[in-house]
Amino acid sequence: MLPISLAVVAAALAADTKPADWPQWRGPNRDGVSTETGLLQEWPKDGPTKAWSVKGCGGGYSTVAVAGGFIYGSGKMDGKDVVWCRTEKDGKPVWSTPVGDNKKTGYDEGPRGTPTVADGKVFAVMPGGAIVCLTAKDGKEVWRKDYVKDFKGSVPSWGFSDSVLVDGDLAVCCPASKSAALVALKVKNGSVAWQTEVKNVGAAAGYSSPVKMTVGKTDMYVVLLGKGGAGLIGVDAKTGKSLWEYNKVANGVANIPTPVVKGDLVWASSGYGDGGSALVHIKESNGKFEAEELKYYDKQVQNHHGGMVLVGDYVYFGNAHNSGHPACVEFKTGEVKWKETKGAAGGSGSGCVVYADGRLYFRYENGKVALVKASPDKFEVVGAFDIPEKSGKPSWQHPVVANGKLYLRDQDNLHCYDVKKKK
Repeated sequence: MLPISLAVVAAALAADTKPADWPQWRGPNRDGVSTETGLLQEWPKDGPTKAWSVKGCGGGYSTVAVAGGFIYGSGKMDGKDVVWCRTEKDGKPVWSTPVGDNKKTGYDEGPRGTPTVADGKVFAVMPGGAIVCLTAKDGKEVWRKDYVKDFKGSVPSWGFSDSVLVDGDLAVCCPASKSAALVALKVKNGSVAWQTEVKNVGAAAGYSSPVKMTVGKTDMYVVLLGKGGAGLIGVDAKTGKSLWEYNKVANGVANIPTPVVKGDLVWASSGYGDGGSALVHIKESNGKFEAEELKYYDKQVQNHHGGMVLVGDYVYFGNAHNSGHPACVEFKTGEVKWKETKGAAGGSGSGCVVYADGRLYFRYENGKVALVKASPDKFEVVGAFDIPEKSGKPSWQHPVVANGKLYLRDQDNLHCYDVKKKK
């Protein structure tokens, strides 16, 4: 018989995850958008009420996933990469599984990728290239692969940072090598279903996570690779064949943000000196695909690594390299509606953003968190506060909104705030 705590986990995982869960990178649909309603539209002077805070999450820039009543994350502990599970109610530990020695990389605090929870399993990528599948109920290893040993990947400067996309019976990941830019692994046993060969991955790949889109009747995965190679690519979801490429938006240092997709349009961006943003139309003709550039901005419009959200007809994000200056762009035209010249409410450094119930949640490198109206008409802040007990490391972990709570990971600490309206 399972211990009581594990029995509770198993029972919860047997049920469907809740609609307001956040089971993977960037939320239910990997787009940074929460489906929740009834959330606070403004915050008190000192921010929303803190429900709880816990320590013991380990070092790292990985954010958390919330599914079935539990929180999943990863961190560096005693020189090991560790995947862990805690209760959603109060953050108490359930299990913790070391998955290997941590490989030292730049900003050597630990894992970057967010665990993905699906089919009673947890999938996670480590900085050195290990990809593991664990049982969600107790953290036991089901299978593992290695980006370097199995797929000839090269560890990038800051370590592999992608988050696994689970699509049906496939776990899609990004070793970012010439012979395996993307790989689809069988969820059941980790065997390779297909891998994508590209002529050249280009410099500084291994940071962006894939997302799914459909053009006509063709399902495909879209990911941002490196400059000087494929750049932004679309891959056939059934075969892994590369369908189209668009290199102009990539930079030569690190290409990080997950592309925004809708219909046959893709909005992509990257930071650093030669990065930029582009709106691309994916055209199909007789089974052939082409990436048609509709709009391109050089470094005047770029997202570093804080992510972008599509709300209605508009994309919101933190603009400028290593500066999360809030900006709004019309998705179908690429027209800039507004663009701020400083961070929201005193926020500085790169700004991460997600959306829930009419509001944008900005989290800044200096630990400032701001609530902003999601409107193309004007920029307006309606609440702000500072993360407590700051770790002293950059606050780069993306915020998570799930089941009326706001989660903010800060290295070893995890803070949970109540953002639900009181009845």
